[in-house]
Amino acid sequence: MKAIIYKSTGSWYQARTADGQWITCRIKGKLKIDEDISSTNPVAVGDEVMVEQDPQTGDVLITEILPRKNYIIRSSPHRRGQKHILAANLDQAWLMATLTQPRTSTGFIDRFLVTTAAYHIPTTILINKMDLWGEEEQALADEWTALYEEMGYLVEWISVKEGIGIAELQPKLQDQTTLIAGHSGVGKSSLINLLIPGLSLRTQPVSRWSEKGMHTTTFAEMFELPFGGRIIDTPGIREFGLIDIAPEELSHYFLDMQKYLTSCMFNNCLHVNEPGCAVKAAVEEGKIHIWRYKNYLNILETLQQE
Repeated sequence: MKAIIYKSTGSWYQARTADGQWITCRIKGKLKIDEDISSTNPVAVGDEVMVEQDPQTGDVLITEILPRKNYIIRSSPHRRGQKHILAANLDQAWLMATLTQPRTSTGFIDRFLVTTAAYHIPTTILINKMDLWGEEEQALADEWTALYEEMGYLVEWISVKEGIGIAELQPKLQDQTTLIAGHSGVGKSSLINLLIPGLSLRTQPVSRWSEKGMHTTTFAEMFELPFGGRIIDTPGIREFGLIDIAPEELSHYFLDMQKYLTSCMFNNCLHVNEPGCAVKAAVEEGKIHIWRYKNYLNILETLQQE
């Protein structure tokens, strides 16, 4: 029988079968796993799996993971050098960011965007808490929006607390499987509570001491939207570690750099100190934003250290 994984709690999974039944299942001892995608979590939320009932114990067992159309992966926060799949079989990803309480760094945003570009997942940036914006935050929102929309990303401004912009999001979620990610405290669970009345996911305020969010979601979980589609809530991500991306590939996933890559003197140009680099020339001419280039260099350095 075929089923879709909605929640993983470590060794047990909650899934929904093709005929709409909710089941709790675990991995069979000998599971058919794609060896090219070895990770700390062999089964991820969004996976399509085959299940069968153990005639001896009555447990429902996952016997096979069906081929994934895509997935979002990061380096494991607990096991250095290993991979962790956030979710699989996505139509789109939404990165939720805030300009205050807490402040999302552009470095974090760009790491996430590199990953979704690498796995061909359309991505929207949601900037939440516009009810807290002063002049500085408004100017920053304008700058981010102009920059990322020029690259082809959609940027939405919302206030979950005030309900601003929420109704406009629903048509973009309808009949889609959407991953929502971001730091703890940016409002992911609160947004899902608004979209699914009666769900009541646990939320916590941002710490006044650190101005960072406190983790409330501990496992990724997928929910059915009442107007059609599915949304996946993920644990707050403090750092988004890239994995399976070679240093020489990185610039291909910076959408604002792509059109300059073929003009570099060297095919393997890393855009650091090579002569005849079209990317560096574009930065100097203001065609690529300086902080985008700085974020590229920071990410490149971490990839070269691995």
